[in-house]
Amino acid sequence: MKHNIFLKKNSGMTGRPTPAAAPAESIPAEPVSANQQQFLEMERFHRRRVRTVRAMVLVLLLALWELLAGFDVIDAFIFSSPSRIIRCFLQMAGDGSIFLHIGVTLLETVISFVLTVIIAVAAAVLLWASRSLSEILEPYLVMLNSLPKSAMAPLLLVWLGNSMRTIIVAAVSVAVFGSILTLHTGFAQTDPDKIKLITSLGGNRLHILTKVLIPSSIPLIISNMKVNVGLCLVGVIIGEFLSAQAGLGYLIIYASQVLSCVHILA
Repeated sequence: MKHNIFLKKNSGMTGRPTPAAAPAESIPAEPVSANQQQFLEMERFHRRRVRTVRAMVLVLLLALWELLAGFDVIDAFIFSSPSRIIRCFLQMAGDGSIFLHIGVTLLETVISFVLTVIIAVAAAVLLWASRSLSEILEPYLVMLNSLPKSAMAPLLLVWLGNSMRTIIVAAVSVAVFGSILTLHTGFAQTDPDKIKLITSLGGNRLHILTKVLIPSSIPLIISNMKVNVGLCLVGVIIGEFLSAQAGLGYLIIYASQVLSCVHILA
C-alpha cells in the first residue's frame, strides 16, 4: 500500500510540467573607479594637447615664413611665401591645369603599382618554388635593386622612347626588385610545421602555396604594397622629369626652367 502511494506521488510529480529555467542574469559592468577615470581623462587631454601643438607648430612655421618673406628678410622670389603658393594653386585650379597634371601622375602611379605587385608576387613565388632558380637569380636581384634608378632613366628614354610606357617602366624598376627580395625572404620564413602538416596529409606544392604560404604572407604583402605606393610615385616623378608632356614631374621641370619657384612649391 505504501509502495502504491509512493508510485502515485512519483507519477504525479513527473506528470507536472517542468517549470522553465530562469533566464541568466546579465552581469553588470564594473563601475569605473576614480583612478581609472582620472587616467582616461589624462589620456584624452594628452591626445588633444598633441593635436593642438601640432597644428600650432604648422601655423607658426607658415606665419614665420610669410612674415620673413613680407619684410624682405628672405627673397620672396626664391623662397616664395604661403600666400603666393595659395594664389598660384587657386589660379591653376581655376583653369583646371593642376587637375590634369595630378590625374596623369595618378594614372601612371596606379598602373605601375599594379604591375609592381603582380610581378613581385609572381617572381617571389617562382623563387620560392625553385631553390636553384633562387640561388642563381638572388645576386642579380640584389645588384639591380642597388642600382641608382635615376641614372637608368635616360637609358630607358633611349630604349623605349618618349612615352608613358617609359615612365611606367621607370616607376616599376624603382620598386619591383626590392619588393621581390622582401617577399621571397618572407616566403622562405614560412612556418615549417604547417608545411609538414600539409605534406603529411598528402598535399603538394600547390596546396602548400594556396593553403599556407599565401594566407600566412598576406600581412607581409600588404605591408610591402604600402611601401610600393610611395616608391612608384617617386619613380613616376623621375620618369616625368625626362619623358612627359603632362604630370607633376613635367610641371616641376617646366617651373624650374622658367625659374618659377612658386609653381614648384604649389
